[in-house]
Amino acid sequence: MLIARSLQEAHLYMDLHPCGCGAGQFAREHRLEDRDGALTAVFEGTCPQCGRARSFVFRMADELPPAPPAFGGDEPSHIIDPGEFMWISDEISTESGLRLLNTAPAEHRAIRPATAYAIAALEEVAKFLPPDQDRIPQERFVSERGRALYAKDAGRFTRNVIAESLKLKRSILAGIDHFSPPRG
Repeated sequence: MLIARSLQEAHLYMDLHPCGCGAGQFAREHRLEDRDGALTAVFEGTCPQCGRARSFVFRMADELPPAPPAFGGDEPSHIIDPGEFMWISDEISTESGLRLLNTAPAEHRAIRPATAYAIAALEEVAKFLPPDQDRIPQERFVSERGRALYAKDAGRFTRNVIAESLKLKRSILAGIDHFSPPRG
């Protein structure tokens, strides 16, 4: 069974696993169940493109989940690999970066959640770094997307590059907070 550290991680996993027809999103009904003493999240819905029933079942991790946008605690994910988290961070960062360039600074507050989400995804990549190594081992990349991203540029998965990327993204978030503070 899939083990999710948070509902945020479960939703991302579903987003990364499209229907057989290729449609990525579907309206999800969600319920929590007790299965053999384990808290289990069940998501069901219908593919909007082909009408196929979709269902995902996750055993929820025992520790209290972190507040969003975080995906989990100190341990790395068991269901999403570092390449998938890097891809998500890249995609969201590119989209929000373009929005930042094309909006007035006073409107940047609306982009803050996406920027924080991209940072949270990149923080997940860092959790795959073994304490005694400078690079995420290749065998940690188990998804097709993750392996492809690693093969394209394994250097992105080093401790220094991840740390520098986090520093840059956090400075962008700080800039949003500085130039577009919350109202109220």
